[in-house]
Amino acid sequence: MEVVIVPDAKAGGELIAEAMAALLRRKPDALLGVATGSTPLPVYEALARKVRAGEVDASRARVCQLDEYVGLPAGHPESYRATVLREVVEPLGLPEASFMGPDGSAEDLPAACEGYDRALAEAGGVDLQLLGIGTDGHIGFNEPCSSLASRTRIKTLTQQTRVDNARFFDGDLEQVPHHVITQGIGTILDARHLVLLATGEGKAEAVAQTVEGPLSALVPASALQLHRHATVVVDEAAASKLKLADYFRHTYANKPSWQGL
Repeated sequence: MEVVIVPDAKAGGELIAEAMAALLRRKPDALLGVATGSTPLPVYEALARKVRAGEVDASRARVCQLDEYVGLPAGHPESYRATVLREVVEPLGLPEASFMGPDGSAEDLPAACEGYDRALAEAGGVDLQLLGIGTDGHIGFNEPCSSLASRTRIKTLTQQTRVDNARFFDGDLEQVPHHVITQGIGTILDARHLVLLATGEGKAEAVAQTVEGPLSALVPASALQLHRHATVVVDEAAASKLKLADYFRHTYANKPSWQGL
């Protein structure tokens, strides 16, 4: 896979935003898969700046969600749908109809999961899926030992994940849902281009295992090794445990093959 080492999170955001902009110039109605959390915010901010500056027209772009809490009421500000609308859809000036996501409040959740996979396929598939990574190597909510062939499904959050996410619920752990719907690893691998962004020393071991370790369900992100076009963008801190860091610096030099294979 391509590994691009950048100076800091802002540089990583700019690089990936330009990749998204280049995709939209080639394919104005591209389907962009987005992730939540603090790591991808520089990407969305940089892309929104490009839209405001007239560098790219995103008016026909479509956006799809990686995961969603189960059981939060419609419109809850900490639902991932509300988060994506607030951080991605609105800043890009897109209509809400351009957004796709799983229904975490559906009465028949397994059917909702199957329906979301089907909707992604019927939309022509995800053109570029942006991913973050957990310190244990998880992507989406595919925790260690998730099936590498898994499809969109319901997952139980670990206690540590709920504790980590309590900060978004005023620190009240009781408000944090116990379950989520997440795209499975197999679903994620269906995207045409996978772009993983990781920053900070805390992600260094997970990045090293993802890129240089064996393919293993213990490190779900290692499934990116199976993909025909996966790009990993890391800052110097997150790259600190890569044995081949110098090779990656020389080979890609901030110029990954964004246009795919």
